[in-house]
Amino acid sequence: MIDTTLIEIRWHGRGGQGAVTSAELLAKAAINEGKYAHAFPSFGPERRGAPVLAFVRISSQQSIKIRAEITQPDIVVVLDPGLLRIVNVTSGLKTNGMVIINTKKQAEQLRQEFNINHLLVTIDATSIARQILGVPITNTTMVGALIRATGVVKLESLFDPLSHRFGHLAERNIDAMKKAYQETVVKE
Repeated sequence: MIDTTLIEIRWHGRGGQGAVTSAELLAKAAINEGKYAHAFPSFGPERRGAPVLAFVRISSQQSIKIRAEITQPDIVVVLDPGLLRIVNVTSGLKTNGMVIINTKKQAEQLRQEFNINHLLVTIDATSIARQILGVPITNTTMVGALIRATGVVKLESLFDPLSHRFGHLAERNIDAMKKAYQETVVKE
């Protein structure tokens, strides 16, 4: 079980997929619930398609003083399954940590192929994004999967941040998040 006094989440994505946006939206939702939170990115070469990291810390009890990158996360979220072949996404993941992956593959296949020994959560976020948004940008779908798997914030707490961020596209992003929330699969 994840310690809820301070939850540290590391997002793995590629430039343009929305990992940084996901982290920011999640932090805003937590703050709207009266929690303490902050989010920040880490970029390598700043170009579309390059690997990107984003980080979120959420505390329900006290302000967060740590400003360093998260090297020992409780949760890892992978927006692009292709990163599993080039980045050790589970590096530093706590023993009782969780990995949430955007994939069409079954959890058992991922465990064998990538030696994942943590709680594994899967969602075909790309298909949902294409179906509802018309583009394969998985940030809001992966937020839905994270909320389903962890309950770190309430789904409804994202409605306001999504509305501010996406304007007239907010309703479709909320629908994509809800669908991912419903379809997320958690495997011990």
